Amino acid sequence: MSSTSSIMIEQPCYTLINLAQDVEQPTEMKLKEDLEKGDNKIKAEALKKVIQLMLNGEKFPSLLMTIIRFVMPVADHTLKKLLLIFWEIVPKNTPDGKLMHEMILVCDAYRRDLQHPNEFIRGSTLRFLCKLKEPELLEPLMPSIKACLEYKHNYVRRNAVMAIFTIYKNFNFLMPDAPEIIANFLEREQDMSCKRNAFMMLIHADQDRALNYLSSCIDQVNSFGDILQLVIVELIYKVCHANPSERARFIRCVYALLNSSSPAVRYEAAGTLITLSSAPSAVKAAATCYIDLIVKESDNNVKLIVLDKIIQLKEVPSHEKVLQELVMDILRVLSSPDIEVRKKTLNLCLDLVSSRTIGEMVLVLKKELSKTNNVNEIDDMDKYRQLLVRTLHQMTIKFPDTAAAIVPSVIEYLSDNNELAASDVLVFVREIIHKFENLKELILQKLLEIFSLIKSVKILRGTLWILGEYCDNIEDVQSLLTQVRQSLGDIPIVDDELKRAAGIENKDDEQILKSNISTGTQQLVTADGTYATQSAFVSSASSSSNKDDIDKRPPLRGFLMKGDFFIASALARTLTKLAVKYSKLVDGNETKQNRFNAEAMLIMACILHYGKSGMAKKPINEDDSDSINVCLRVLSERSPFVLNLFNNQSAAALSSMLNAKLTEETDSGWLKQTKRKVKSQQIQADDPLRFGQLISNSDLIDKEDVFDLTLKQAIGVLNKKDEDLILSSKLNKVTQLTGFSDPVYAEAYVHVNQYDIVLDVLIVNQTTDTLQNLTLELATLGDLKLVEKPQSLTLAPRDFTNIKANIKVASTENGIIFGNIVYDITGATSDRNCVVLNDIHIDIMDYIVPAQCTDQEFLQMWVLFEWENKVVVNTNIKDLNEYLEHIIKSTNMKCLTPEKALSGDCGFMAANLYAKSIFGEDVLANVSIEKSLHNPESHVHGHIRIRAKSQGMALSMGDKINLTQKQIKN
Repeated sequence: MSSTSSIMIEQPCYTLINLAQDVEQPTEMKLKEDLEKGDNKIKAEALKKVIQLMLNGEKFPSLLMTIIRFVMPVADHTLKKLLLIFWEIVPKNTPDGKLMHEMILVCDAYRRDLQHPNEFIRGSTLRFLCKLKEPELLEPLMPSIKACLEYKHNYVRRNAVMAIFTIYKNFNFLMPDAPEIIANFLEREQDMSCKRNAFMMLIHADQDRALNYLSSCIDQVNSFGDILQLVIVELIYKVCHANPSERARFIRCVYALLNSSSPAVRYEAAGTLITLSSAPSAVKAAATCYIDLIVKESDNNVKLIVLDKIIQLKEVPSHEKVLQELVMDILRVLSSPDIEVRKKTLNLCLDLVSSRTIGEMVLVLKKELSKTNNVNEIDDMDKYRQLLVRTLHQMTIKFPDTAAAIVPSVIEYLSDNNELAASDVLVFVREIIHKFENLKELILQKLLEIFSLIKSVKILRGTLWILGEYCDNIEDVQSLLTQVRQSLGDIPIVDDELKRAAGIENKDDEQILKSNISTGTQQLVTADGTYATQSAFVSSASSSSNKDDIDKRPPLRGFLMKGDFFIASALARTLTKLAVKYSKLVDGNETKQNRFNAEAMLIMACILHYGKSGMAKKPINEDDSDSINVCLRVLSERSPFVLNLFNNQSAAALSSMLNAKLTEETDSGWLKQTKRKVKSQQIQADDPLRFGQLISNSDLIDKEDVFDLTLKQAIGVLNKKDEDLILSSKLNKVTQLTGFSDPVYAEAYVHVNQYDIVLDVLIVNQTTDTLQNLTLELATLGDLKLVEKPQSLTLAPRDFTNIKANIKVASTENGIIFGNIVYDITGATSDRNCVVLNDIHIDIMDYIVPAQCTDQEFLQMWVLFEWENKVVVNTNIKDLNEYLEHIIKSTNMKCLTPEKALSGDCGFMAANLYAKSIFGEDVLANVSIEKSLHNPESHVHGHIRIRAKSQGMALSMGDKINLTQKQIKN
């Protein structure tokens, strides 16, 4: 590579200053005049313009002496600061690589500034010297830099230490005794910021001196400032990592730093302690420190980060046993109002809870559940209550002995106004009553007590089903029938309502029945994601008194008056089950059997009559009417086959569903984690030994330097899997930007991190000319933003170079990066040459990760999300399951529909998919596909509906699916 190109590549990274495009650019003569004859303010403005233009590729060699003569002697602090930036960016070497003669004058100016009485000028000059890469300029300044170590102001002293550190690191021959000078300085220095800089230099330059200093003052570490304590923690970790025999010498110091007043020091000390020792006492001390930090820290991001640290600890089997003893301490984190923190805490405690701590944890969660009754609390309280119910549900499945203590307090929330929490309670109760026979009586008693207080029609339907299914004795059956009669009010309903209307409003029946009604349609979404249109008749002239009238009615009567006859259908089935069971219980007593059957049939007939009378806000629909008629027919005909369906098959279907759910949880939930942990602890006698030198990168987590790991995680290197060396290779992400016959060849490696994209562009000069002012000009389309403009450079004939450009990503949308390369040819008189680049398409899949949610949450999001994109299936795949797998793989989405529901071959399939972006955006998809069973060679057809909160996400995901379909066809 030529010297010119090498010099351009090795230039230091300058301070980034953006140049406004809409401002008129001044001429060189105007700048020179302002610098020579203007006052301080005009000179400062002129110097700013010179700096901006030079950073954007302009060169002003004639202005160098002007600035030395007319600007450098000025004592103004603003000009002094601008001069430091100017000297940083100005070329200091001639084309042949030698130092320019003018720099001798500049060097003398540096020396005078280092002896200036003002501490700001001294300090800023010392900071500037850290950026210099020319040893010829630094050598005459070494005595002045050393003298600054003795200056009275700490701002000068700490910058002097950093200047010496940087110079020693880059050019150690200029000050070979720097470690000794800094060690002596550290012994006598009192300011914490100066001591921190000096100690940090010794860590990197002469670790033995740093250790000697630490040993001499190890008992005073707690009295040091937090910035010095952080550097001490880093040193201890590096020393003990490189030389494990030193652990005993310094671990006491780390223990002491766990009690530091600084949260940052305590966090680092806890992390270091775990890496240095796996003793239970060390793990307990570190975990206790983490918990204390979470409880006391107000920032939710910090809480989540530290919680992740505890979760990492839990992954180690030996550490998990220690954490199990701290479950009650971890539960203190629930005092945080943030729902994400609470969710993560409850999941962690659920994994850690043991038979020893389950009793106390149940008491704490019951107490938390009672706190949620306070309506004055924050908005997330409903979600928190739902979260607590789910956690108690899982605890009951994990530890069945706790069911008797949990169930009674949870059932009370069936009457809650929050339908989501009540639904979870209902699912919980249904599973417990099915699995635990000994709790059946207690649960039925509680359900019957709370039956009349239930406010939600959906919850009442579920409660009716449970009571109808599990009421097995005469007392319970009769109690339930009594509750139903009370909840319905007087029957016949039509007669009772007419009497009420006549008595209250003094209007004849015809006026009551003839009210102005207007029809409207409400679009609902079924469980498989398809639409169902339901007709709704809403009274346009209903008065507030009429509404109050409905509210005064018993619950079931109120629902029927509002036109919700689906509850009537559920009630009819429940009454049929009760009648069948009662007939069995009083076998032989036909009088009682007939009386019970007659009462059940009377209730159904009254509801049917009321539904068709027109008195309700909405008439009964055909489905509900048919369902009630079927139940009436069952009770009148009493066919043994149909009675068996009502009596036994319903419970069998529930049992099958719960078993399928348990199997799914075993495959993906905490049971799988438990099995994996047990399996990981089993070591066979013939298992191979692991040698440190032969450990692969992915297994090096415990052995590698934590500071290096943190850096790798930040730049997105650590989590890359090497399953396929070809696919994980950089070559797989190289995009060709120009053709092989273009004068300038360019290709880019696109490295996608979490929130930014790095373009590493290789540029090759394929001509025999020197290309001057070669600039890579980039622009973006979509939610992408170019962070900085790449610098101009000169490229020798047949030479090549690399240019890096950073692009910030703000949301999950498909983005396009486009641009061109412009350059001048030496000696050419024509305009600038331009090579247009191919577009770089940024794939949305780099930001999408599979996620899990319940069917209810999916349905709720489906209704809320307003942007929908419908994609028509156009593929040559002939198998439904194969097509679904292809969509899941190409979109990074997770299939929420159970595998058993997708099995079989019936010619059609409906599945729900869900994923999340790293920015927290949700995306839903409903796949509805089919193929002809009569023609095995037919292709899959149908459509995929995508829903998201943002338009960009919905469109981008649709584009991705269309693109993958085209690739298959091709």
